[in-house]
Amino acid sequence: MGYFRPTIYQKSIFEIDYAHLKELGITCLVFDLDNTLGLMEHKRCPRKVKQLIQSLKEEFLVLICSNNMRRRIKPYLKDLGVGGVCWSMKPSTLGLQRIKMKYHLKKKEMCMIGDQMVTDILAANRFHIMSVLVDPMGEKELLITGINRDLEAKIIRRYQKKGIFERGKYYE
Repeated sequence: MGYFRPTIYQKSIFEIDYAHLKELGITCLVFDLDNTLGLMEHKRCPRKVKQLIQSLKEEFLVLICSNNMRRRIKPYLKDLGVGGVCWSMKPSTLGLQRIKMKYHLKKKEMCMIGDQMVTDILAANRFHIMSVLVDPMGEKELLITGINRDLEAKIIRRYQKKGIFERGKYYE
């Protein structure tokens, strides 16, 4: 399958079948921040995202795992009323390990949701938890993310040749 291939691929966080994740035994949704929950230029959580997260909190433990510094994720943690970890250094599994230990979770209960194959999906797959890739919300990104996107494009081309992944062909 490959370390970069997500378990599930959907257009956005609004298209994910969360009931299906619940049926699979997922109890904890771990979201990336930038371009997954909000744009880089958003200082606070968008209203539509906040509404979704509030509804998800009725069924799941919802957390944020971000490579950003605390000052970036703190407004989202407060707006959403969720926990999370900053400076997670994805694709390292450090942030996911901290979440697992802090919340006394089993790996089979966790699902990482993010917009980057070379950080979010790779971290989840290396940690052996379910992964959901979503398309990025916007185009503005950090320089390092641009480098990641170049690498991601190469990976996608290789996967496309093998017939195992194609951008825009969503699957559960």
